Amino acid sequence: MKIDCPKEPIRSARMKSKKIISLFAVGLMSLTTSANAAYNLTLCGASPGGLWSMLGAGVDAAVKESHPGSIVTYQTSGGGFANVGLLQQGKCDLALIHDAEAVLARDGKAPFKAPIESIRTVAVMYTWAPMQMIMNKDFAEKHSISKLSDIATNKVPVRVLLNKRGNVASQVGASMLDAAGASAADIKSWGGDVVFAASKEQGELMRDRRADVLLNSLFVNHRSIRQLAESLDVVLVDIDSNATAAVTSEWNIGSYTIKNAAYEWSSGDVVTPTLSAQLFVRADADPQMVSDVTAALVKNIDLVRGVHGAMKPLSVDLMSGSKAIAYHPQAAAAYN
Repeated sequence: MKIDCPKEPIRSARMKSKKIISLFAVGLMSLTTSANAAYNLTLCGASPGGLWSMLGAGVDAAVKESHPGSIVTYQTSGGGFANVGLLQQGKCDLALIHDAEAVLARDGKAPFKAPIESIRTVAVMYTWAPMQMIMNKDFAEKHSISKLSDIATNKVPVRVLLNKRGNVASQVGASMLDAAGASAADIKSWGGDVVFAASKEQGELMRDRRADVLLNSLFVNHRSIRQLAESLDVVLVDIDSNATAAVTSEWNIGSYTIKNAAYEWSSGDVVTPTLSAQLFVRADADPQMVSDVTAALVKNIDLVRGVHGAMKPLSVDLMSGSKAIAYHPQAAAAYN
């Protein structure tokens, strides 16, 4: 006796099996897409050859390690202020910007004409560029200056060097003078002056005795400071705690303690406002890219630390610890 087997149920079962296998394969592909993604990104920094260009190389190395074939191209620019605009215009995917510059952008303060609320933090790259006040020792002794407020108390005709106009370190320095009661107008009324000069020029002006003190954001024991101290007797001027508190509050930035041991010519620990460089994206950046870049920085942090001796203190806690501008949600999730 011949028994006819129903063919349709068998065919249907096979089709269902194929569909399940196909869906499983798609699922695997979605899980591996991120891991296999090769990115071609542009990172806006500052001048070529400086620390920010090295940070760009570190980000490139970290992303390459996690996503082989990726390229993060470092694009030179005018610095953090310019990078806000370049990021807004879509001319870069990532940008290095000082925390204080980002705060000015968010609040719509000069040089920005309106609030910019569409940038988000990915990572803090360093917080150790403190505002250092380095004074000619002879001048300090002549006018009994050991702390910033002594300039105002004694109405000293001091010639102060701030960074060039338009640089955020210059603006923070001016805020420090204001907080100590020694604004540029006050200093000029006492017979002194406030001069704006690039970091490289400041050492020359001090050595030539055309200035008495510099106030700038510099790494502790930076080569330029060592060179100045080799050619001129200098002292590290203390910063009054109320001035530091006022400036860090005004700019929503942190403070940094310069240890007494950092310099042979300091007389104690100095707590001063500090600038931090941070990596930013647009708020509407590709969420997967932000997640992958952040995860790569966390996983391969040693590659970023290795770009310069000054980067050794970098930690995941530091990268995730900014209070200035909100983190991109995918960056925050990557840290968690």
